[in-house]
Amino acid sequence: MKTLTHTTTLISKPFVFICISSLLFSSSYNMLIPELPSYLAQMGGGEWKGLIIALFTLTAGLSRPFSGKLADTIGRKPVMLFGAFVCIGISSLYPVISSIAGFLFLRLVHGFSTGFTPTGLSAYIADSIPKARWGEALGIQGLFYSTGLALGPAVGSLIKANYSFDIMFYSSSAVALLALTLMQQVPETLQKSGQFSWNSLKITKSDVIAKEVLPAGIINFLYYLPFGVVLTLIPDWSETVGISNKGAFFIYFTLASLAVRFFAGKYSDTYGRIPLIKVGLLLMGIALLLLGSMHSATGVYLSATLYGLAMGILSPAANAWTIDLSNDHERGKAMATMYIALEAGIGLGALCSGAYVQNHIQRTPVSILIAAALVFSGIVYLTLRRSKK
Repeated sequence: MKTLTHTTTLISKPFVFICISSLLFSSSYNMLIPELPSYLAQMGGGEWKGLIIALFTLTAGLSRPFSGKLADTIGRKPVMLFGAFVCIGISSLYPVISSIAGFLFLRLVHGFSTGFTPTGLSAYIADSIPKARWGEALGIQGLFYSTGLALGPAVGSLIKANYSFDIMFYSSSAVALLALTLMQQVPETLQKSGQFSWNSLKITKSDVIAKEVLPAGIINFLYYLPFGVVLTLIPDWSETVGISNKGAFFIYFTLASLAVRFFAGKYSDTYGRIPLIKVGLLLMGIALLLLGSMHSATGVYLSATLYGLAMGILSPAANAWTIDLSNDHERGKAMATMYIALEAGIGLGALCSGAYVQNHIQRTPVSILIAAALVFSGIVYLTLRRSKK
């Protein structure tokens, strides 16, 4: 099998393809997010809105040990492709299923997409980029991924407004197909990749968590838990404060994130991961305090901007810190551990906030302020950890 080894430059055909496919992949599944609460309510399942994100992230988290092991045994590329294939299939099935139970089952299966593809993407970049530029490389790849996070919701809402839910779902499937096509073009980076067998799916305790990266995992959990709250509550909250486009928060969020991702990743390579992470946590906490206390469109736009800046700083620095702490021969498992923490945070945030708020939109600020407190606890954790060391 043709393989790729790392070079001293970031600009290469495989890296460009990985970045563009990251944008398309994240656009695909995020196209649906702003409109799914309304879609489920239209089906008569408004009280189950919290499960839209929670079920998705549950499967994503449970699949991480498998995707991590497979990435370290059969290769990064098959893991990336499988996640994209799930997006293609499930998005095309949403229009076919008309029951609430069927819809929730599709959300559960859809989670396999992010359980696999991001694990393979991160390990692929770590394999092919020099260690001294991991933060920069992950910042650039994250910039493309985040562009998808912004374009997806905005385009999805636009398609729904001008056409229908069905066209939105089929468009999501088509975008995932484009991502898969680009991923197929890159060479494998795992030097000793094997063939898939059912034994590859046998998971032991040691395959689930890479203990050496747990500090980074804790931070990822704490700053992604509010993201689950935001994904679940902000579409309806935006409408409540007079914003007609439910994806507007994500547009401001991602544009701000894009503005700093490249520089944040590069600075983390130069000045260290922890200082950048602390700055990101501080900004995110302030953004959530504003979002929970300013009940207006201005508050939403301002907090979305600060939240985006925070995420743009945190994501490349935390991802690079995870790779720093990982063992070279178990990068797939290390990245899977990070994503388990990420999905657990998003899922728990979505489930708890959805269960608390339900259809009582006035409860939204309380959920957001609690999320802010958890983010600030991350700064305390890093400070105490450094003091002990």
